[in-house]
Amino acid sequence: MTLSILGARVIDPNSGLDQVTDLHVEGGKIVAIGAAPTGFKAARSIDAAGLVAAPGLVDLSVALREPGYSRKGTIASETRAAAAGGVTSLCCPPRTKPVLDTSAVAELILDRARAAGHAKVFPIGALSKGLEGEQLAELVALRDAGCVAFGNGLESFRNTRTLCRALEYAATFDLTVIFHSQDRDLAAGGLAHEGAMASFLGLPGIPETAETVALARDLLLVEQTGVRAHFSQLTSARGAQLIAQAQARGLPVTADVALYQLILTDEALVDFSSLYHVQPPLRTRADRDGLREAVKSGVIQAISSHHQPHERDAKLAPFGATEPGISSVEVLLPLAMTLVADGLLDLPTLLKRLSAGPAAALRLPVGELKTGAAADLVLFDPQASTVAGEQWRSKGDNCPFIGHCLPGAVRYTVVDGHISHEG
Repeated sequence: MTLSILGARVIDPNSGLDQVTDLHVEGGKIVAIGAAPTGFKAARSIDAAGLVAAPGLVDLSVALREPGYSRKGTIASETRAAAAGGVTSLCCPPRTKPVLDTSAVAELILDRARAAGHAKVFPIGALSKGLEGEQLAELVALRDAGCVAFGNGLESFRNTRTLCRALEYAATFDLTVIFHSQDRDLAAGGLAHEGAMASFLGLPGIPETAETVALARDLLLVEQTGVRAHFSQLTSARGAQLIAQAQARGLPVTADVALYQLILTDEALVDFSSLYHVQPPLRTRADRDGLREAVKSGVIQAISSHHQPHERDAKLAPFGATEPGISSVEVLLPLAMTLVADGLLDLPTLLKRLSAGPAAALRLPVGELKTGAAADLVLFDPQASTVAGEQWRSKGDNCPFIGHCLPGAVRYTVVDGHISHEG
């Protein structure tokens, strides 16, 4: 398909491009920025006056739930939701059933994602077999099957020696390891941040040290083994400071934060709404402010949805008996635009944290607009608004932002030159 996008404000955070111009697409690639190539004829032209054209968003954590949990979501439903949120590339975590610890599971996910065609999917392989933290998964075979990084989620390794050996092995093959740093013993049984709100509500707490103790250990192991590491889902200001110190020492570490952690705090739990039950938990206003500063400075270079769709029954029990997680990929761009509206980030910086930053963190071949690059882009209206939930494509509606009027509206999402979402 040949496509021309005319008169958009084209922002490419990777190159610093920010100007009103045209984009021309052919064969799934961007063939020109500005004047069309000689002889080029567009099968479709989009009048993009007043719209922003940016690299398609790159989300480092979107639970697709398939295989094994199709009552919560499917690859088709959740990639469709991602496209509606402006996402063209996403990474899916290994917690599936069976666990993503074999080539067969990776290939199944990739085959179904290609068949759906809504977004590019990059699987995250399990670091240990069954995510049990005892035996190393077949990392090289998983890499060859398409896995771009490896992690164990919040499931800890049984002992630090085994983890160290896993990191040494990953470093040997230049594989990226994703850490979700939370000390199992300190977090055991906890439901909320250990502080005044948890005490007021009578909820068992998870202290900040559950993150920082594990993070300090993991950073020392990264330094010892030389493995390339990405720290996912940071929740505390002190955790961000530890990442900054590690980067200053030259360690090959990157980090991301869940978008909802930049907006919500543990004060949201006051009515015991299970929609705010997440793991790791929402923390204090001071933690949120510290995370925001780390995003602004680039210490945290990626903002992700950490999308976890659930069937309705999963959130209907009393708070402590509900399943943690928020379904939010469908509103990723409009929700992130609140950070611009609040004056925290300018638009090019926000787009960098949503595209080029996450792509660079996991060395993904996406996240930029340039001649010859894949035509993965989002066209959105920064002056319009989106009412979250007015149309909902994810199978999980466990989203506390439903009903909120959010700034910005995704008009088109384009993947490899094909329009995967039109709103």
